[in-house]
Order: sequence, then C-alpha cells, then structure tokens
Amino acid sequence: MAFDVTIQPSGQHLEVEDDETVLEAALRQGFAFPYGCRNGACGSCKGRVLSGEVDHGPAKPPGITEAELADGMALFCQAVPSDDLEIEVREIGAARDIVVKTLPCRVARLAPLADDIMELRLQLPANERLQFLAGQYIDILLKGGERRSYSLANAPHDDEHLVLHIRHQPGGRFSGMVFGELQPKSLLRIEGPLGSFFVAEESPRPRLFVGGGTGFGPLKGMLDHLAHQGLDRPHHLFWGARDAAGIYAPEWLQAMHAEHGEHFRFTPVLSGTMAEVVAGFPAVRGFPHQAVLDACPDLAAHDVYMAGPPAMIETATAAFLAAGLPEDQLYYDSFAPAVS
Repeated sequence: MAFDVTIQPSGQHLEVEDDETVLEAALRQGFAFPYGCRNGACGSCKGRVLSGEVDHGPAKPPGITEAELADGMALFCQAVPSDDLEIEVREIGAARDIVVKTLPCRVARLAPLADDIMELRLQLPANERLQFLAGQYIDILLKGGERRSYSLANAPHDDEHLVLHIRHQPGGRFSGMVFGELQPKSLLRIEGPLGSFFVAEESPRPRLFVGGGTGFGPLKGMLDHLAHQGLDRPHHLFWGARDAAGIYAPEWLQAMHAEHGEHFRFTPVLSGTMAEVVAGFPAVRGFPHQAVLDACPDLAAHDVYMAGPPAMIETATAAFLAAGLPEDQLYYDSFAPAVS
C-alpha cells in the first residue's frame, strides 16, 4: 500500500511505498529535501509532521530528541508513514538539476596534510565529470555493500580531481586503506554528489563558517567557490582544532587573506595546546561556538555554515539558536561515524 504525502509550503505531493522512508521516496521522485548522513544521526533531514503518523523504528534515532518528537518533528530519513501525511520541510531548489552517478575512479594523488590527515585526489574517467555543489559529499563504495561518506574539499570550477580530506580513524576500514594500501592508480567506485549542505547564494547576509577538524574540507570548497565568483560581503571562518598542527592548510589561509582580506577573516580556535598565532593569524582558546558568539553577538544578521563532529554541531546549534540565530539561517553537515 502506498501513502500520499503533501509537502508544505509548496503543496506538492509524493507517493511513499510500503516500508519506504519519506526521504527515500522524495529523492526517488526528484524532490530536493535536505539530508546528510541518511542513518538518523545528523538531524539534517528534520521536518514537521502536520497531520498523519510516522514510525521511526524500534529505537529513537540519535538525531532527534524526545521533546522534538513530542512537538511533531520527524527525521525523514528514518520516518516511514503509517498513513497519509502532510509535512513541512525546506525544499532545496539548487540541487534539483544535479544528477547522482555511480562512477569508477582512480587514485590520482595521496598527500599528507597532517600526521593523521590525508588529502586524497580522485581522477574520473576522461569522458566523465561530476556536477556538484560546493559542500556536497560523495560515498566511497566498498566491497560487501559498505560505503563511506566524505565531503568534497574542492569547488565545482576546480574539478580536475575530486578532493577529499580523510582523517585516520583507528580501525577504520577505508581510512586504514588510505593510510596503508592505497597507491596512485588504485581503482575505486564512488556515488555522488550527495547531501544538501551548500551555499544559499541568494541570501544577502554576511556568512560565518564554523569547522571542526576535517569539517574544514567542505567549508574550503564553499569559500573557493564564493571567491571564484568574487567575495562581495564579509566571510569569517572559525576553524577548531586541538592544537596548531590541526590547522593543516596554512598556505591556503594566507592566500585567501592576501587576495580577499577585505571580505575574509580567519580565527583559529584551539581547545588543547595553545599558540598565540597560527598560520599568521591570532588564535583563541576554547571551542568554536564560543569564539563565534564572542566575535558576532548579532547572529540574526548572518548565515552560519557548520561542518564537523556531531558533538560540535549539537553544542553549537543549541548555542546559536539560543543566541537568536533563526533556524533557517543555519546550515550544517554533521560528520557522523560510519554505520556498518
């Protein structure tokens, strides 16, 4: 039995098959819903059920709270309709013309960025290009049906290679390959582009970028894309790391500041070993969300883009909304761990 789902505020309809999630049905039928991890961890696909009932499965997904469930919210990547629905969700027009592809690729280059971070460059076949939006991610398809998600760290105009920043995770299946057996010309398969984390270019507001660890990768892609178009308003990047070695792109930061200093600021935020200056920029001690609040008390005047570990995203989201940031001016990609 199929269920009819009415999407507000557009009033459009989609049909959801038995045991299909709302997000699966939406993507299958060409609707551009916000989403990230697709396993219930990141919360990017959150929306409101205006009428009808959904089932999230036997256990509450980590990306939604009991209070939000009681308030009628749902995670559409996990929500299976129990009857016809009316839902409210932010549709994303920019992604509608992007085609998701499954493609072979070769490793073009492996370059260490830090002791535990590798830049992996992937080369597509000569007759293929991957159209994507800055900030989106791809899945590496592994044997046995497993997949690993990594954000693209390059901008769409600079697409000779697909560039990934990969942290070595102890026991990690793919990151272990990257730091071990992968060599130039090794063959891989990818699927993408995926995700709804990209720049709302129609907004006239200044932009704040908040990254933790390799969450810098998609933010770099966004800033490269915006710089290519010409920065026309303030852009402030806050990058959190344990120590100065975690700020692993000093040349890029210095080049961005030299070329776009009128509209680009950078603040390194260190939670562990403190240094007064990192890559030539004054550093602050603490956590990224607090550095943002200290520097920008009027968050309502900005758009905020965040990428990094779930704990950072959850803490910053709560702090920013409490400080007056409208929810529709907050965009994020939570780097939830792989679920095998």
